[in-house]
Amino acid sequence: MKILLVYPNVPETFWSFKYALRFVSKKAANPPLGLLTVAAMLPNDWDKKLVDMNVMSLKDKDIKWADFVFISAMAIQKESVKEIIGRCKSMGVKTVVGGPLFTSNRDEFAQADHLVLNEAELTLPLFLSDLKNGCAKHIYTSDSSAVSELQPTIGGSNSPAQTAAYRWADIKTTPIPAWELINIKKYASMNIQYSRGCPFNCEFCDITLLYGHKPRIKSTEQVLAELDSLHTRGWRSGVFFVDDNFIGNKNKLKNEVLPAIGQWMDQRKHPFSFATQASIDLADDDQLMRLMVQAGFDTVFVGIETPNQASLEECSKFQNKNRDLVACVKKIQSFGLQVEGGFIVGFDSDPHSIFERQIEFIQKSGIVTAMVGLLNALRGTKLYRRLEKENRLLNHTSGDNTDSSINFIPAMHYDTLIAGYKKVVNSLYTPKNYYARVKGFLKDFKPLSKRKFQFQFCHFGAFFKSVVRLGIIGRERYQYWKLFFWTAFRRPRLFPMAITFAIYGFHFRRVFADCPTVCPKGE
Repeated sequence: MKILLVYPNVPETFWSFKYALRFVSKKAANPPLGLLTVAAMLPNDWDKKLVDMNVMSLKDKDIKWADFVFISAMAIQKESVKEIIGRCKSMGVKTVVGGPLFTSNRDEFAQADHLVLNEAELTLPLFLSDLKNGCAKHIYTSDSSAVSELQPTIGGSNSPAQTAAYRWADIKTTPIPAWELINIKKYASMNIQYSRGCPFNCEFCDITLLYGHKPRIKSTEQVLAELDSLHTRGWRSGVFFVDDNFIGNKNKLKNEVLPAIGQWMDQRKHPFSFATQASIDLADDDQLMRLMVQAGFDTVFVGIETPNQASLEECSKFQNKNRDLVACVKKIQSFGLQVEGGFIVGFDSDPHSIFERQIEFIQKSGIVTAMVGLLNALRGTKLYRRLEKENRLLNHTSGDNTDSSINFIPAMHYDTLIAGYKKVVNSLYTPKNYYARVKGFLKDFKPLSKRKFQFQFCHFGAFFKSVVRLGIIGRERYQYWKLFFWTAFRRPRLFPMAITFAIYGFHFRRVFADCPTVCPKGE
């Protein structure tokens, strides 16, 4: 059997870092972890190829070679997905699709031959069994009663009765991704997953819908084996833990996982630096932050959303309520963790002052990488269902909440909201304000990482490109050189980070400059 695994194109968005990647001669930020994991679940005797369209083009000869084309995608990749499926159908090659986009929007992809939805550990074996017997169905979901019959073959100690009652996969059975299918040199960072699920229940978030409330975790041995697999392949740079909330099970992290990672890193002279995502209550646990930094973590993304308490209550973001959020951010930073922040405008409870408050909060907090997006209703979420009942949903959704589009009728006047949003992002990423945040952060930041920065050819290239593009050509050249010399003389250890931030700022300005003016109201 010949299998082509295709990862669709991701548009140039805030988190694609495509403009920044050109400085380091990389093609994409991260490889398609889900698709690589699915590849590792397929029979060993099948021929497999992977085309990441963010790294290489998908050629007709690739499609014609395959018996099946497997596609995994997120909402933002919808248009690319439709194009791929259309090309496959025109060539008579069958498609097998799965991932968040298809699980949440299955009715939009009836043209796909097989939809293998929910978690692949549960549904992929069902498809493979039926395919072997010549009776593959159109749709497979984890609600199928057949899951309980096959789960023991991939689910370790789970009995059929336990599996039928517990519809989430046992990720202790998840294999190491098939890294051999990609060229790791094309990527800026590698990625692994430790857990799935989140204990919180934010109204706008689809994570609990896709992965449940109770965090499911891999064993410590699994995590170390995945790190070993990257180390063996020669990787010596950043590794992103893709968990939606890495600290969902704090006790396991503190007592087993983080100490083991720290020991593994010490034995190998700290080849990686780690980044992940966590909830703001990370600031409540000094021991956890200390262990994360000792293990090699230096960056954490936190969903802060808004400084407006009424909006936090509206979206059920109770873990962020009744806190001094700036103090929480500063505390996390004080432990040696750079905080990247997620922010949202467009809540029903947002006052007209929210735009200025967001700007003030982000500047004061020193969050350099601040992703401010417009609220959008993801299909299946509590927010989506509420707006549907209120007859406020619109048809348009791009999957990108930073492109000035919104898929529902907001409580605030539409034009006021769009204008306010653009004011926020334009203010945050003007060179003056952005470089002020960078300098403010670097001034107080005390990294504890033991990892020595390893210069590679691409780093020298990025440095010289930044000098030319930002220091000579760019309109930010005055701020660039101020930061350049201040860091070189005052915080020389952080000089690589300063140049990296300067490049990020260029990327952010380009992304927001390319945003459409407004989303048509009637779409």
